[in-house]
Amino acid sequence: MKYEKQLHLYPMPHNKVVAFSTTRHGGCSSGTYGTFNSTPYTDDEPAMVRVNQEALCQLLNISTDRLIIPYQTHSCNLLTIDDAFMHLTVDARHAMLQEKDAVITDIAGLCICVSTADCIPVLLYDATHNAIAAVHAGWRGTKERIVEQTLQAMHTTYSTVSTDIHAIIGPGISLEAFEVGIEVYDAFAKANFDMEQIARWNHENGKYHLNLPAANRMQLLAYGVPPAQIHDSGICTYTQHNDFFSARRLGIKSGRVLNGIMLNGD
Repeated sequence: MKYEKQLHLYPMPHNKVVAFSTTRHGGCSSGTYGTFNSTPYTDDEPAMVRVNQEALCQLLNISTDRLIIPYQTHSCNLLTIDDAFMHLTVDARHAMLQEKDAVITDIAGLCICVSTADCIPVLLYDATHNAIAAVHAGWRGTKERIVEQTLQAMHTTYSTVSTDIHAIIGPGISLEAFEVGIEVYDAFAKANFDMEQIARWNHENGKYHLNLPAANRMQLLAYGVPPAQIHDSGICTYTQHNDFFSARRLGIKSGRVLNGIMLNGD
């Protein structure tokens, strides 16, 4: 799909669902948060974040209370957004969203999101049971196979099967840009990843590089998601930091890409 000013939209099989990643353009934040940082869990000015969120929700034609953004901690904790959650107070919802790195729902008109700035976002859509998921897969979550765990949770909750899934691998750091220490390489090897497929030794700098998008694609394939139903954005946040936030390029005190998926109402 083409780049929009504020959103990078992804192909989906029909108009029942919208999936996107925000760009750095078209907002009001400044500096390393410039300009369209819509994630509240940063040191950006809260007023600027609210304005950016309002603009995003206008594009999605929803109210801001329908924007679901967890506070992530590189865990494999998952939250199901159901009717009971929606009837909680604002403070109770906020508490439930803490320390969650994947969110699933089957409620239309809710935009569930994960925030990234080099980590890999994975968006999932069950086209048969009309259920969706947003997954934050940093290297720790990828190593623990958070995508597979989310798919299993969707199967338990919504009867999702692998062939129903359409998956988006959103903007994240690429193999070429992701240098890691030997301890990270060893952690993936001990977790039985195919290191020949996801790692490369860089003779120039004496470091391994890891391919996180490929490692998450391998999880989707291993679960049985058809290859034709996996869309890899191919966007490297590190090299394309002018369009997408990258913590490795801009520093930790910078904006985040908001990756969202929403079931449209009837």
